[in-house]
Amino acid sequence: MYPTLLDAMTTRSDARILRPVLHPNAAAASGSPVLHPNAAAASGTPVRAAERIGAVLFVTLLTAIAAQISVPLPFTPVPFTLQPMVVLVGAAALGSRLGMASQILYLALGIAGLPLFAASPLLPQGAARLLGPTGGYLMSYPLAAFVAGSLAERGFDRRYLTAVLAMVCGLAVIFAGGLLWLTIASRPARSFSAVLAAGFLPFIVPDVLKLLVAAAVMPGLWKIAGKIGH
Repeated sequence: MYPTLLDAMTTRSDARILRPVLHPNAAAASGSPVLHPNAAAASGTPVRAAERIGAVLFVTLLTAIAAQISVPLPFTPVPFTLQPMVVLVGAAALGSRLGMASQILYLALGIAGLPLFAASPLLPQGAARLLGPTGGYLMSYPLAAFVAGSLAERGFDRRYLTAVLAMVCGLAVIFAGGLLWLTIASRPARSFSAVLAAGFLPFIVPDVLKLLVAAAVMPGLWKIAGKIGH
């Protein structure tokens, strides 16, 4: 398993804030301050926890912002948004569990009534949105984030081609959940070809193009992180 970008950055942050603390035995022997391991753990753990919470909240916020950049299409109830790319890139940076947590938090806040889902003249905010035709896409975000984050934890986000593969897997989860729910929730019922025409064909080309651009983000961030580390 590889460390995620968040792991790498928080580890470096912990190292910067630690200060030498007198270890009783080592200090007596050497006469110089030595970092006590318990002090390192006590200093680093709360900071790392705060950084992780902040990172989850940040990705949740970015997901909500991306939802507001939406383009309604006249021939389908599914709008065009930037959310899938934010979900996948955020998960690659955070890892599987925290990436999934960021999307569960996003859904929980939206269900609670905050206007975080994509604006729509036809679809309501709140829990009712998940029961509508776009609910499958939204409900698939946590699983898609977990998949993309799991692959990032295996090093897929370090190189462009493998980052593309990781995001393709996450995007496939989003489309699978969206199309399945669109089939179930459509009233009147739609045929499978009609579901593809409403929820897949208009989006696959632009989403793949967005994915090809977004896949370059993580390798680029890793290069920047490497330079900062040195």
